[in-house]
Amino acid sequence: MLPKFRFFRIQVDPDELTDAFYDFVTDPLPSRNDRPVIQDLNDLMPEVVDVLECMVLDGVEERGDVAAYVRAVFAEPLA
Repeated sequence: MLPKFRFFRIQVDPDELTDAFYDFVTDPLPSRNDRPVIQDLNDLMPEVVDVLECMVLDGVEERGDVAAYVRAVFAEPLA
């Protein structure tokens, strides 16, 4: 769930974020942790990075699995 700030609203492009997360999850090199999206999320929402690291360990290879995670965490609530 997106953090709620009194004066700010965080918007994400789900397709671009899915691409960035998928690139991270499928990158076999430790340098994947140097990606700007990961650096930003380590400051803002480190628990998201923890889940992405678990996806790496689990061997996630399907973009759809990453997209489902992005929708679950960053999608606007329906009601």
